[in-house]
Amino acid sequence: MSGSALFETFSRAPLAFDHGEGSWLVTDKGERYLDFAGGIAVNSLGHGHPHLVAALTEQAAKLWHVSNLYEIPGQSRLGERLADATFADKVFFTNSGAEALECAIKTARRYHFVKGHPERFRTITFEGAFHGRTLATIAAGGQYKYLEGFGPKVEGFDQVGFDDIDAAEKAITPETAAILIEPVQGEGGIRPVPAQSLKRLRQLCDQHDLLLIYDEVQCGIGRTGKLFAHEWSGVTPDIMAIAKGIGGGFPMGACLATDEAAVGMTAGVHGTTFGGNPLAMAVGNAVLDVVLEEGFLEDVQRKALLIKQGLAAVADEFPEVIEDIRGTGLMLGLKCAMPNAKVNMALRDQHLLAVPAGDNVIRLLPPLTVTDAEIHDALDRIRAGAKGLVEAIASAAAK
Repeated sequence: MSGSALFETFSRAPLAFDHGEGSWLVTDKGERYLDFAGGIAVNSLGHGHPHLVAALTEQAAKLWHVSNLYEIPGQSRLGERLADATFADKVFFTNSGAEALECAIKTARRYHFVKGHPERFRTITFEGAFHGRTLATIAAGGQYKYLEGFGPKVEGFDQVGFDDIDAAEKAITPETAAILIEPVQGEGGIRPVPAQSLKRLRQLCDQHDLLLIYDEVQCGIGRTGKLFAHEWSGVTPDIMAIAKGIGGGFPMGACLATDEAAVGMTAGVHGTTFGGNPLAMAVGNAVLDVVLEEGFLEDVQRKALLIKQGLAAVADEFPEVIEDIRGTGLMLGLKCAMPNAKVNMALRDQHLLAVPAGDNVIRLLPPLTVTDAEIHDALDRIRAGAKGLVEAIASAAAK
């Protein structure tokens, strides 16, 4: 796409897709690719899911946008369903994960403000985190490659090492308002946070009157085999940001909070023009229809075990390519023994789409509706890609 009118901010693969069918994408030339990238964990129910298509089509014929100046029945329904299924009492709808995180951070700061402590505005975050691309969320993530060239870093974020709870405790000051963490780091390399660590963070927050914020933008909506990843630990937050999978491909996000945490979010202090629009709400409700069906999440767990066992076998066969298998549910990572970009290209050559991540990892994020046959197909393609890489190394060494 060089020479186009677009910002040159993306390094795009030379592929253009015409349409999708479940777990498959089809190029404008008719080539089929097995999609284990999922739009970076967005296409939770695959491509062209009939229930989502019907919900969007029906709503599109009725009403697209009215703004939050008026009641939006689909918004009330989706908010109530999310509250019923989680720790939360209140929901604010956004268009993206970054906006959901912005709302979460503002909610935490506002909580302390209305409690008479405006000095408490700082948030403790963790190395390797990714919370979005706005000025505040790149500051929260703390990664230099995202901060470089964007002026002074937004004040108010104190970063400690991944899973270093002792450091997090030491970082608490009279200005600390919240602790923000991804229960499973996605961009950081598919790194789950141990349940015991989340329990300690909950204890620290309770002890110091801090708000615990979870970023489940990538690991939520069934991705790990529970509706939300933190459910595996039994430790609930005060505030949670979600996006990606809840829209099934349609742009939407949400900030969830308890009544207590949201006490400062009163009329006029926060807003959005497009967030919670009728189209997004129709799709979000349709996604929940499917994901909350009896047995659906249990089947995700079953499929996760199937693919993880298969990946372990490939890693055993080709240790020169894959060092380790990470993750939980259908949020899996291949820790690579060679540059992950090279492994990703080998998979793409096998018409399998995956997503690079930090720590030299390749992410596998198939739709939650992936079939057993498609899992076996993907494993065959990964094995073939790894075999090709090993043969190329051997061939180069023989010259």
